[in-house]
Amino acid sequence: MDFLTLNPMQIDALKEVGNVGAGNAATALSQMVQRTIDMKVPALKVVPFQQVADHMGGDETIVVGVYLRVDGVAPANILFALTEDSARRMVDLLLGLPPGTTATLGEMESSALQEVGNILAGTYLNALSMFTNITFESSVPALAVDMAAAIISVVLTTIAEVGDHAMLLETEFHGLDIEVRGTLYLIPEEGSLERILSSLGLA
Repeated sequence: MDFLTLNPMQIDALKEVGNVGAGNAATALSQMVQRTIDMKVPALKVVPFQQVADHMGGDETIVVGVYLRVDGVAPANILFALTEDSARRMVDLLLGLPPGTTATLGEMESSALQEVGNILAGTYLNALSMFTNITFESSVPALAVDMAAAIISVVLTTIAEVGDHAMLLETEFHGLDIEVRGTLYLIPEEGSLERILSSLGLA
């Protein structure tokens, strides 16, 4: 099975998991920065894995990626990707700075972005666990700023047997007068999607 074989009910169920995770992530981020941050998942898409870089803007597009490895009975990989401009705006949002303040991504800025990736992955996996009763364990997030193709290559080196497709959840963050868009990619290993759908009662 791959993502392209999913029916509308299965897609809707996976998107609902994403919406629950987004709501929990918004709450966690708001508590972290002590200001209201709204977050939503306007779209869930399924793309062939080889086209993930294209959805980031092309092989040579510079991307800020936060990567986590997910272990358990349904191993997978999570990649949260933003453009450089979106990453800087995200830092402004997190640190309560006026839009356009952050010019470079130093150690403090990178740490803030890693924490966002950690929260997004954690809340999504918690929501998925709640729906499926599957336990997921994620690694410490790693951050890279590189061309999209290079980041995808790094992800590939950690995967034993990658599935044919990836699921992407478009994410939007809103706080005060700052809006940020990023994409959360779920890249399951071979057989993981079947286990997840079976646990959702949608096999």
